[in-house]
Amino acid sequence: MQDQALAVLRSQFTDIVFGTVFLLVGFAACGIAAMYRRSGVRVLVFLGVWSAMYGARPLADSMTKMGILPHWFQAGVPYMDTVILYLILVVATLAWMELTAGKLRSFLKVVTVVGMVIGLAGIVYFIFTGVDDRLILYNHLLATCSLAVLVTVVAVPGLSRKFLVIQDRGVLLVGTLVFAVEALYVNLSRPLRYPSSSLWDDLGFAVLLFSFGYVALRNVIGNQWRLQAIEKELAIAREIQTAIIPSHTPELSNLRITAAYRPMTYVAGDFYDFISVDQHRVGLLVADVSGHGVPAALIASMIKVATRSIVPCAHDPREVLRGLNRALSGQLRNQFVTASYLWIDTENHTALYSAAGHPPLLRWREGKLERIESNGLLFGVMPEPDYPVCDMPIIPGDRFLLYTDGLTEPENSRGIPFGDRKLEQVIRRNQSCPASDLADQLFAEIRDWQPATDTQQDDITLIIADVI
Repeated sequence: MQDQALAVLRSQFTDIVFGTVFLLVGFAACGIAAMYRRSGVRVLVFLGVWSAMYGARPLADSMTKMGILPHWFQAGVPYMDTVILYLILVVATLAWMELTAGKLRSFLKVVTVVGMVIGLAGIVYFIFTGVDDRLILYNHLLATCSLAVLVTVVAVPGLSRKFLVIQDRGVLLVGTLVFAVEALYVNLSRPLRYPSSSLWDDLGFAVLLFSFGYVALRNVIGNQWRLQAIEKELAIAREIQTAIIPSHTPELSNLRITAAYRPMTYVAGDFYDFISVDQHRVGLLVADVSGHGVPAALIASMIKVATRSIVPCAHDPREVLRGLNRALSGQLRNQFVTASYLWIDTENHTALYSAAGHPPLLRWREGKLERIESNGLLFGVMPEPDYPVCDMPIIPGDRFLLYTDGLTEPENSRGIPFGDRKLEQVIRRNQSCPASDLADQLFAEIRDWQPATDTQQDDITLIIADVI
């Protein structure tokens, strides 16, 4: 009995060793992917599953022949063997797809779908008939065609540059060619009844696996470095943008101003500024650049520079907006900017308001919320548009709100926006609260309105001015 066991062990030794190695490599690749947790590590996940599937099949067969597996597990080995036999091509194709681009990626998507159809059909056929290789010929033909295309692309430098997203083509070329030659040799020798050891299968796959893993890992590490560089640059951009946003609100006689600024990402397309003339007069500017992120933030920075040129006409909202439009015309690159400007003079008890395609100014007075619209065209549409001005008296107790559309657009789970009605309800419930408390309550209501899994979808800026 011992001699028989040793004989079986010797005959299965190669399969056990290589199967164990491939299984461990698969677990290691998936473990590395779990540690990085970036979108670019999917290639390591597919590579890990590919390697584990390749190793699990001979390892399970060898352990079954040696009789060291539980009977219930041995009964499931043929099913596992058939699943791996048919679906390993799908997993391998998904791994390759992560390193490709353009038409080659589209081709591999088709191979994945066709391979999945053949695989599921073959597995179902095995379950009902017990025959595991009824459709395997079609699977092999698909694998052969795919491998031929991949070898061609990897071998030709021009095609590699066009269709592969890798940093070291030479390593992948060696692994792919070795595997292709080995596969060709085995597939020709078996029909001719020429003896061929499974050792060649294992060695060929090992060369391909490690060359593929090397290239994939270099891609992941390179992407990680690039992401870190981008995050560092974004952090610097955020610091710069923070520097152009007012660090404090101006202190004026009979006027209290509160500002709240919530960017959606590291940098934002919202902008606000104060043009303080003296203790009684101030201009409040809010602008919203279309889009998000760095492009919008760059234009917001341009608005900050342009604001300096309109300081002399701060008392005239029409000229303020026309001046900003002139400064930005020709610089927006298919983007648009909305803006609103409120001039408050507490000494003469007056306010002037104008806007460029912006949400209305809100005025809370004696228990009633008024929407004041005095809109002209967005910045960047025409070189010299006109901006109508609304002249209104102010009295103690007036509360003005300027904001960007990020305040009213958030949607709940049913797709209903927060909207003007909900905004009015929050303002009404908090009419006697300080402006800072009202701002905090508004943001809390918006967070509660949105599903917990949703992130902020737009930049939000809110300025509240109380006449006292």
